[in-house]
Amino acid sequence: MNNQLEFIVYGKYALFTDPLMKLGGEKLTYQVPTYQALKGIVESIYWKPSIIWYIDSVRIMKRIQMESKGVRPILYYSDKRKSNELAYYTYLKDVEYQVKAHFEFNYNRKDLETDFNYQKHYSIALRSLKAGGRRDIYLGTRECQAYVEPFKFGEGKGDYDDIEKIDFGIMVHGFNYPDETGKKEMEVRLWKPIMKKGIIDFIHPNKCKLVRSLREFQMKKFILNENIQPVNNLFNELVGGE
Repeated sequence: MNNQLEFIVYGKYALFTDPLMKLGGEKLTYQVPTYQALKGIVESIYWKPSIIWYIDSVRIMKRIQMESKGVRPILYYSDKRKSNELAYYTYLKDVEYQVKAHFEFNYNRKDLETDFNYQKHYSIALRSLKAGGRRDIYLGTRECQAYVEPFKFGEGKGDYDDIEKIDFGIMVHGFNYPDETGKKEMEVRLWKPIMKKGIIDFIHPNKCKLVRSLREFQMKKFILNENIQPVNNLFNELVGGE
């Protein structure tokens, strides 16, 4: 079954925000990327509502370094006035990660069953990866621009290859959306990642035991040939037929 992508993503800065540190207007990054951030990167490479991307593993290639910057974010008030305030954001600096992910069909989307085709989704995903992604790639936040390239997971020398184990405590794993769970609510998942010799193996979202409901949320409706193009048509446009 062809449904797995392996790639490398790198950039000058990354900001995987710890939500506990946002209360005062400041932002502090986690030391390693979250499952949700990596999933966002894969979805920027290629995404359709008929598939769900799952992150299998991430390999930390470069030494974890942090750098704080003074920024002036724009604040919007209820009367539509805008104002700037000084805040300090703490970023990861000079990052590089190897990522292994795979997709599965979204069986909550019975309306898109005609779009369930492994080979065609996989072929388009590979082409999109070689092109650097179909949308902008960024590491956590928009200002942290990044780049992706095909890469064999596990190759090369990493700075943490000789470190047996590092425990990062409780972190955000990701979010549960209605179109992926079938529930009419949005949830947040927490977990305790452990890095072994530079590699973090992610647990499946369904195995996260720390799950909290955030708010009610409705599934977006997709209609083939109206607000979504069938993968068959897109595939034929890219490669000129079957």
